[in-house]
Amino acid sequence: MDGLGSPSQWLRELRWDSQGLNPISLLIDCAKCVASGSIKNADIGLEYISQISSPDGNAVQRMVTYFSEALGYRIIKNLPGVYKSLNPSKTSLSSEDILVQKYFYELCPFLKFSYLITNHAIAEAMECEKVVHIIDLHCCEPTQWIDLLLTFKNRQGGPPHLKITGIHEKKEVLDQMNFHLTTEAGKLDFPLQFYPVVSKLEDVDFEKLPVKIGDALAITSVLQLHSLLATDDDMAGRIAPAEAASMNVQKALHMGRRAFAEWLGRDMLNEYILSPYSAWSPLSLGASPKMGIFLNAIRKLQPKLVVITEQESNLNGSNLMERVDRALYFYSALFDCLDSTVMKTSVERQKLESKLLGEQIKNIIACEGVDRKERHEKLEKWIRRLEMTGFEKVPLSYNGRLEAKNLLQRYSNKYKFREENDCLLVCWSDTPMFSVSAWSFSR
Repeated sequence: MDGLGSPSQWLRELRWDSQGLNPISLLIDCAKCVASGSIKNADIGLEYISQISSPDGNAVQRMVTYFSEALGYRIIKNLPGVYKSLNPSKTSLSSEDILVQKYFYELCPFLKFSYLITNHAIAEAMECEKVVHIIDLHCCEPTQWIDLLLTFKNRQGGPPHLKITGIHEKKEVLDQMNFHLTTEAGKLDFPLQFYPVVSKLEDVDFEKLPVKIGDALAITSVLQLHSLLATDDDMAGRIAPAEAASMNVQKALHMGRRAFAEWLGRDMLNEYILSPYSAWSPLSLGASPKMGIFLNAIRKLQPKLVVITEQESNLNGSNLMERVDRALYFYSALFDCLDSTVMKTSVERQKLESKLLGEQIKNIIACEGVDRKERHEKLEKWIRRLEMTGFEKVPLSYNGRLEAKNLLQRYSNKYKFREENDCLLVCWSDTPMFSVSAWSFSR
């Protein structure tokens, strides 16, 4: 028998309001059952949720549908045979991935906001440069760089020679980018070179990228860096904590403080403290070896500008209930903004929520270890991480903010943005959704 009594008794004791059982309250209680192993109770609750939620309903009903599905996946993942039979391994179609990303770009202003602010930052930083090289860490949307071509084309003194290195794990996406960008550059008689690099983000070899001395380098990352935190679970899992601590102390003794910091992939040692009781231990930021190595590789390229967009939420914790609560807070705002600005009968919205947002929620709730890629962290952690790697913030464009304000108001007056630590947060009402920050290499 499960620890919370009989399932029917458990359901009767839950909180009811004038309209019946609150679906979010029930979802949270189901998540508690899953976390504690009370699977029978969770099953009863999820069955009831299926009766009061719908992917075609209001914002709450739609969101609860995908959260309950994620909890169901988490349960059957503990039954590997059942899970594999219901989820045969298959690769998603590039055309479908491109389509749902396009829907997100079109139906919400968040990516447009990011691209607009990023392009203004690049144009201002590269105002007098003759050769500009952009490394796009997730090259999938040609509109951003076509807009930059137009901006550079009208630059006083003429456009620079522009190189774009596009990184993406799917060749078909880069082929489309190459076609659209070179076609537009041809129409504008614009000097452009496009270098496709087919690679997962964590496998990028920065030393082999076609960066030449004299190039004014800009690096852009839109909703990508957080995925590198997943690889840290894999790295940490290979070495027991006590063994790792011992190895770290031995390394530090033989290498010295600065060399040890470089070995960790960081430019500063302050992220680690030497305790007389516990050897080297990470501060509250958390140890992120892969992230540190990756950012250090970027720093070694000495970029003139780095622009980073990330989701403004804290979903990298190991505690399931903590992730459920925080994900509900973020996605309730996201589903609400879609509900307010997109027709309920929109096929595009339904596909976006099912194929993109639903899959994100499933990854957050159902997956652990290296499989859990959606490990978002808030701006304050990104600031500390980048500053410790040797970057310093660059204030974002005033003219860009004016254009961004007009962009958001075309969607809804509930879309806003605010400045925080020289960075920008784009919000739905008062809920911060995504951050955009610009950085330069600190010599």
